[in-house]
Amino acid sequence: MAYDLSLTEEQEALISTARDFTKKEITPVAAHYDEHDEFPRDILRRAFETGLMNVEVPEAYGGLGGSCLDHCLIQEEVAYGCLGFNTSLAANMLGAMPVLVAGTDAQKKEWLGRLTDGGEFAAYCCSEPDAGSDVAGLSTRVRKDGDDYVITGQKRWITNGGVAGWYTVLATFDRGLKHKGIAAFIVDAKSPGVKVGRKEQKMGQRASNTCDVIFEDVRVPARNLLGEENGGFKIAMKTFDRSRPWIAAGAAGVIRRALDESRAYALERKTFGVPIAQHQAIQFILAEMAIAYETTRLLTHKAAWLVDQGDLGRQTRPYDHVDLPHGRFHALGMRRRRVAGLEHGASLLRSPDYRKAGLRQPWRPARATCRCASSSGAATAPSSV
Repeated sequence: MAYDLSLTEEQEALISTARDFTKKEITPVAAHYDEHDEFPRDILRRAFETGLMNVEVPEAYGGLGGSCLDHCLIQEEVAYGCLGFNTSLAANMLGAMPVLVAGTDAQKKEWLGRLTDGGEFAAYCCSEPDAGSDVAGLSTRVRKDGDDYVITGQKRWITNGGVAGWYTVLATFDRGLKHKGIAAFIVDAKSPGVKVGRKEQKMGQRASNTCDVIFEDVRVPARNLLGEENGGFKIAMKTFDRSRPWIAAGAAGVIRRALDESRAYALERKTFGVPIAQHQAIQFILAEMAIAYETTRLLTHKAAWLVDQGDLGRQTRPYDHVDLPHGRFHALGMRRRRVAGLEHGASLLRSPDYRKAGLRQPWRPARATCRCASSSGAATAPSSV
């Protein structure tokens, strides 16, 4: 089956809505929230009212009923304005995803309804001080006690952890069983024994709330178990499968913003009486950035499309049978050839001969343009920008 990565009119409208919201609500205040390490609750509330949150929650439970690709389109636009805002929105859907993939109808009505009716936040409690990507190595314990489960442990780097109304939590009955002993639960943030721990002091994305969440003998009713007692690991993997394209979409938004800012600066900054955008070395840099954006966006859309098709196990080459609009396929081939050339150029420019010849910035080989004098064989460094 050929991949059709063209967008529908509804998806184009979704992009327009997200782009307008970002331009008006996020970009003007992003620096403030990042500088002050402040959670933008009011703006996210307006994003909720605009329909930019809970995108993949089915309409039957009050959501937009969108696809993974729909969600990625929104995430790219929001990340263009601020990656912290983007992370907060994505984490809300991440917290809800285990309920979507493994919840009963009653669980979906109750917990997804709290997101779509009341505008609550959710958080996904998986990572721990000693277990991040290694889900099978987590140490948060759970035991059965009568009709309830009791959870004890500490989760770390939990986005929305301090603002969520409820959590999806992974815990193990026996750490020695690794992935076979893990279960997934829904935990109300107001349950006795739930505490918000230290808040991370991050280098970036400071508009997103990231903190520890601590569970001290938290009693969870049996009706809040997701799936089977030993099915938590599979739920986690399905959650990651369906959510990872969102991260790539955020990266695409950041690349596009960097490209736009760089292009604007290159048209404004002048050397030798002309904008630096007229210098070939700068044009190479901008071209590389454009290629990076196009390839990132296209591969993200492909990944999201596969998620929506339910075809996560397909083992095909990345570029086979792709129906790409606007002739963008050429950029993928350019990228592969360009990388090989840049790697070769980097090895040359780091060599002693080139340093002696006057290239003073060998750490910028992929961006430099050298001219070799035919008579002396000397190389000259590009002008400073």
